[in-house]
Amino acid sequence: MSADTTLAEPQPEEILQVNNIEVIYNHVILVLKGVSLSVPKGGITALLGGNGAGKTTTLKAISNLLHSERGEVTKGAILYHGEPITELNPAELVRRGVIQVMEGRHCFGHLTVEENLMTGAFTRRDGARAVQRDLDMVYEYFPRLKERRKSQAGYVSGGEQQMVAIGRALMSRPETILLDEPSMGLAPQLVEEIFTIVKNLNEREGVSFLLAEQNTNVALKYA
Repeated sequence: MSADTTLAEPQPEEILQVNNIEVIYNHVILVLKGVSLSVPKGGITALLGGNGAGKTTTLKAISNLLHSERGEVTKGAILYHGEPITELNPAELVRRGVIQVMEGRHCFGHLTVEENLMTGAFTRRDGARAVQRDLDMVYEYFPRLKERRKSQAGYVSGGEQQMVAIGRALMSRPETILLDEPSMGLAPQLVEEIFTIVKNLNEREGVSFLLAEQNTNVALKYA
């Protein structure tokens, strides 16, 4: 008799777990049922589906942005580092390292590109030098934003606004970014550019990503 001494490869830690959640709007409209997923630490996970499939609602359930739309998680559990987070408000989640980049970019159009980026550092308490280092890091990943830093965000291109939205999220020093439909409305070349930057941020900075995306081909290329 012989024993197999081959050691199994260690499984990556699941930083985010969504377990069989149900979401209801206005106390009566069931929009999600039985949704489960997990995001490994340092990984890129894609949530795929067509328009209206519930991808955005799933991300909002995680980031706790449902309440502003009269939505709520009525069943199941959402865990971050093994701890339930459904009772935390969005600001508390940002402090814990979870931030959502909304579909449609949602820049502050009347502010400059750089002012938009700096709003992402609002909750930080680690000093101006640390914030400046991260601003320089954002400009390293998005050199186009450095060129446009004094321009009003409402007047830059859609691709540049998406870069602003991701850069603003990075300024909060996140551990996990929930990225909603990053390819929406962008030319294929810009989509590739955005996803390449996401991959680089994941590999170099260790940021975990959960992507909600309709574009299956590009999502599965990187996730």
